[in-house]
Amino acid sequence: MTTFPTIRQVVLDTTDARGLAEFYRALFGLEYRAGDEPPATGRPDPAGTDWLVLRSPGGVPLAFQQVEHLPPSTWPDPAVPQQLHLDCTVPDREALDAQHERALALGARLLRDRSDDPEEPLRVYADPSGHPFCLFVG
Repeated sequence: MTTFPTIRQVVLDTTDARGLAEFYRALFGLEYRAGDEPPATGRPDPAGTDWLVLRSPGGVPLAFQQVEHLPPSTWPDPAVPQQLHLDCTVPDREALDAQHERALALGARLLRDRSDDPEEPLRVYADPSGHPFCLFVG
C-alpha cells in the first residue's frame, strides 16, 4: 500500500496578512482558525503581523504569511510570474457576474475578462496583494 502526502493548506505570502485574510474571508465565506480572529477595534494584532489561517468546511484551508516585501505578479506580462493562483468555480454566468461585483467591491483588480467565452466563461483577478485568482463557470 502506498501512502501519499495530504495537502494541509495553501499558503499565500503577503505584506498585509490581516488585510489579505479579510479579503479571502469575505470572498469565500471562510472562518478564522481559533485564536486567529481579528482583535477588538484599537487592540494590538500580533497574529495579523505573522501567520493567519482561514478554514472552510470540507475545503482546503488558506493561510497567510507576513513577509517584508512581495513584488506583485505582473501577469499576463511575464516580468513577475504568477507563481501560484487559485481556480474557483461558480455554477453559472449569473453567479459569475454576481461574484465579479463582490470581488471588485472587496478590493480585487480585474486582469482579464473572458466571461463571454462560450466554452469556459471566466475572469482573472489580482487580490489586494497581487496574487492572481480565477473565477469561472464549472
